[in-house]
Amino acid sequence: MKDKNLKFEEYPLRVPTEKRTINKMESLIKDLEECGSALTAKLAVKHWNKYMSELSTDVGVISVRYSLDTRNKIYKNAQDKVDELSPVFSKYSNEFEKILLKAKYRKDLEKLYGKYLFKIFENNQKSFDPKIIPDLIEENKLTSKYDEVLGTAQIEFRGQVYNLSQLGKFMSDKDRETRKEASIAMDKWMGEHEKEIADIYDKLVHLRDGMAKKLGYKNFVELGYIRLGRTDYNAKMVKGYRDQIRQEVVPIAQKLYKAQMKGLGIKDPQSFDYNLKFLSGNPTPVGDSKVLVGHAKTMYEKMSKESADFINLMINNHLMDLDARAGKAPGGYCTYFSEYKTPFIFSNFNGTEGDVNVLCHEGGHAFQAYLSSGIKIPEYQNPTLESCEIHSMSMEFFTWPYMNLFFGKDAEKYKYSHLCDAIEFLPYGITIDEFQHWVYEHPNATHEERCAKYKEIESINLPHSRYDYCPTMNKGTRWMRQSHVFGTPFYYIDYTLAQVVAFQFLAEDLKNHEKAWKKYVKLCKLGGTLPFTGLLEKVHLRNPFEEGNVKKNIHPLLKVLKEFDTSKF
Repeated sequence: MKDKNLKFEEYPLRVPTEKRTINKMESLIKDLEECGSALTAKLAVKHWNKYMSELSTDVGVISVRYSLDTRNKIYKNAQDKVDELSPVFSKYSNEFEKILLKAKYRKDLEKLYGKYLFKIFENNQKSFDPKIIPDLIEENKLTSKYDEVLGTAQIEFRGQVYNLSQLGKFMSDKDRETRKEASIAMDKWMGEHEKEIADIYDKLVHLRDGMAKKLGYKNFVELGYIRLGRTDYNAKMVKGYRDQIRQEVVPIAQKLYKAQMKGLGIKDPQSFDYNLKFLSGNPTPVGDSKVLVGHAKTMYEKMSKESADFINLMINNHLMDLDARAGKAPGGYCTYFSEYKTPFIFSNFNGTEGDVNVLCHEGGHAFQAYLSSGIKIPEYQNPTLESCEIHSMSMEFFTWPYMNLFFGKDAEKYKYSHLCDAIEFLPYGITIDEFQHWVYEHPNATHEERCAKYKEIESINLPHSRYDYCPTMNKGTRWMRQSHVFGTPFYYIDYTLAQVVAFQFLAEDLKNHEKAWKKYVKLCKLGGTLPFTGLLEKVHLRNPFEEGNVKKNIHPLLKVLKEFDTSKF
């Protein structure tokens, strides 16, 4: 393991070479093949995990450096190399896992590592074959191309030039004309790049459909679920869950939207109007990124000893890059460098309440990674994505008592806005998910047909959406701004599943903070030792797939919303 106290800028940029990497992996596989017992295999697995930790760290550093500056040729070339090699690495990982699955001493290994690890291996076998390596390489290149197109966006607005993240703050401005103009500028840029982005997506859809059929699947839907490690639920269960959201949450969200427009005095609202919550303006954090990080330090230090140690590691080792700037990829994420046992938070602060959301949301991801860093089996360190999002979305609610640090007198306004946004997000989340299912069930659909289908689904789940001044968005292109659709198909529903679970944490936290926090820390420390539904059962949280559980988790929040005096906002 490398020095945990290195600053991020001191992490070396090591680009893997194909020959050296393959030689090393083949050598480690040969060592495993020669093992005749679980005892000798244990050492071979240890050596393999050590090398894979080094490799994943090198790949992670490259990925972060590239997203920090997509215009840097050195980083771009390094990312291109990783895009080409990562499917090749998968081939050897697949071979290594196959040996363990077929080993005569497998039962002894299951006692040592747990049966779930072998379920993960079995799942991995279903998603890979050397014959799809060229397709995987091309898939990586296309997703990187999408990131590059959005990351290098330059949009003129009122005499200045902004990237997508920077322009976002104007779209929630108190002045309606500013919101309108910013939305039109964004729409104009999307219109100019619509064909390029649509072509990237079309190639991705056909590539993924082709891979699925090469592996024996009807279409990409089943393969997409397997690639996400979903061993405990399927598309049918997700559809039933979406139906719960449509039945229970869509009507609530529509009431919230109507109340919002009434408060703003807008009788003919457009989609850009919903970005503004209050006539007095959205809650705005006090201070720039340095000030906000200082408040985050105070907050996490007050929460617990573990969170205090975590935030000081992040700050002292420069493990956050938060400000939006030219050339930086849009969005935000948290990643983990296993060799240093350190998380990293990437974001694009733009002076809105979303900046605080990042410190709490991505902070939740990073806190879980920090707590799980002691788990020695790499596959158990992080759970599947929907479980990861529980950590982040629940942390958003655990930070409520500290919002006065970030927002001052607007703290209550922020909490009300945050809860409304969380509820209103769910219908959008299921819209993206249903759209993706349709796309991969109809891979030969045209771009126009895809947009028409998106608009149809949106009209059911988000009937308030109107884009009269934005012709590109009005065609049904909103999905093109959602990077998950391009990079990780079927991921987006995970946010909604986690949000519903996080609502239970909020309700429990308001009743008994110590008990709720203890449960949360336990969940984080479990990492990925169990699948999604197994983790929920382990810490006594309701399973969103079970009929009626969405209602049980949502309805207590209506009482919470009524406790806010919105007349003061």
